Amino acid sequence: MGIDPASCTLLVVAGVIVSLAVLKTSPDLILLGGLVLLMVLGVFPETSVALSGFANEGLLTVAVLFVVAEGMKQTGGLGVLGRSLLGQPGSLPMVQARLLLPVSFASAFLNNTPVVAMAMPVVSDWARKHQVAVSRLLLPLSYAAILGGLCTLVGTSTTLIVNGLMIESDRVDLRGAGNGLGMFEIAWVGVPVALVGLLYIVLVSKWWLPDRRPAIDTASNPREYTVEMLVTPDSPLVGKSIESAGLRHLPGMYLVEIDRSGRVLPAVASGEILEADDRLVFVGVVESVVDLQKISGLEPATDQVFQLDGPRSQRRLVEAVVSESCPLVHRTIRGGRFRSRYAAAVIAVARHGERIDSKIGDIRLRPGDTLLLEAHPSFLERQRNSRDFYLVSAVDDFTPPRHHLAWMARAVMLAMVVVVAFEWTGMLEAALVASFVMLVTGCLRGSEARGAIDGSVVLAIGAGLGIGEAMRVSHAAQRVATVLFEMGDTLFSVAGETIVAHPQAMLAVVAGLTMVLTNVITAKAAAVLMFPIATATADVVQVSGLPFVLAVALAAASSLASPIGYQTNLMVYGPGGYRFLDYLRFGGLLSLVVWIVIVMLVPWAWPF
Repeated sequence: MGIDPASCTLLVVAGVIVSLAVLKTSPDLILLGGLVLLMVLGVFPETSVALSGFANEGLLTVAVLFVVAEGMKQTGGLGVLGRSLLGQPGSLPMVQARLLLPVSFASAFLNNTPVVAMAMPVVSDWARKHQVAVSRLLLPLSYAAILGGLCTLVGTSTTLIVNGLMIESDRVDLRGAGNGLGMFEIAWVGVPVALVGLLYIVLVSKWWLPDRRPAIDTASNPREYTVEMLVTPDSPLVGKSIESAGLRHLPGMYLVEIDRSGRVLPAVASGEILEADDRLVFVGVVESVVDLQKISGLEPATDQVFQLDGPRSQRRLVEAVVSESCPLVHRTIRGGRFRSRYAAAVIAVARHGERIDSKIGDIRLRPGDTLLLEAHPSFLERQRNSRDFYLVSAVDDFTPPRHHLAWMARAVMLAMVVVVAFEWTGMLEAALVASFVMLVTGCLRGSEARGAIDGSVVLAIGAGLGIGEAMRVSHAAQRVATVLFEMGDTLFSVAGETIVAHPQAMLAVVAGLTMVLTNVITAKAAAVLMFPIATATADVVQVSGLPFVLAVALAAASSLASPIGYQTNLMVYGPGGYRFLDYLRFGGLLSLVVWIVIVMLVPWAWPF
């Protein structure tokens, strides 16, 4: 007796779901393990079918968009976007509202995947700087994109697929033979669903989403640097207050004073207006010093930086601990000609938590001082074994931003969005061209482009799509749909009724089945599977098939209760630190709300 592919698939999928829920193993490894097990069990007719997820256009688009986003990051182009989009931290509902409304609007006209891919680094960076739990923002980001995609015909590829099936159909009630849906016709139900869904997210997140944050632990890193930053004459920060410039809420750092033409302003108020050539003195941990370096319009208040050979974009930040044998001990940084001796510029100095009042160039070095240096990468090799320093190490994830190319990066991203919005080309093609232009113009280097692609996200999406394909080819999805339909009919039979006599009840069952399927297979696969079931159900009840088909389109595009069903949910899974139960609890209740709205409004918008 041979192995039943459908039963094997359902068992493996159940095991994957349980593993995602209870194990702390990386989700990409669990999903890949599930895919490999399905291959070993012979569920797939060919190996190419199992690996088709890794050749999926959506997956490739995500990978390329990581490169585009990295170009924005390396030029500082995302910083302005984050400050303008999210602003200063306030209550969680207000922060979410500022994020979710523009994201859902953009997603109505653009594919959900690139919207989430471009917003993720902005949200993650903002959350880290302001010590807001990123787990409270990334999943709502994915859900906002999904809900926004329900508002127009082009908002998600799922509705486009259903529209294509309608056009190819010869059924008059489905507007076949070339007549499909209008651009905004689906909005009659999609907009109310999106509004109710967004309201749910804003009101419920506080209780149903976890508070997981990798907060800066200053206790484990006692080094507090004193750093001076100069407000350049052409800085966009000139005329802004300390608060609006984003200099008040850097984690692990505070603004000590402002030196304004020799006049010191201590205890700086949030409303203090910045002026050109202001010298800002900060004290804080190295992570926040790095953040300062990335702010456009701020430069290290030392001319040493600009006297080094080569462009700043080719330098690294390095930490070095001064030894007792260093020839510059008890000498000032400027008097000892530190830059000339070591080909490195001192950005900040940490001294065992002690506040250093002197300007950087006037600090007299002591043994044990930790220096934050800007230097060429070769400095590490030259000084790693030097007797002048006890320890030399690179600061991870930092190269000086190429602020002068920020306008180029923003122009490239805007052009990419425009050509896709007007359907002049596909998203993958536009993203490939945008990433190539970023490389050619110097917005990012090849090594940065290669490092920008998050392998765990790509692996999780590819494996998840493969598992979804197994549900389809093994007919496991069809079996699930049949069982659930029979359960609905059994419930009605208890009351002496048949489910087929109630069109809206039948619509509710079809929409519910679709929602179950879209969370265990891909949204596109759920839509294609349920389309013939929807039309057949309409024929049984002897009503128009249009409300049933559109209920399928809306429900299939609402993959909210699992990370497997939709790739934006998989994209935020790892970075948000989520578990499967987070999706099931928070997204499951949202799915129920969306289902109720669909069942109530679809018969009103498109009568039986």
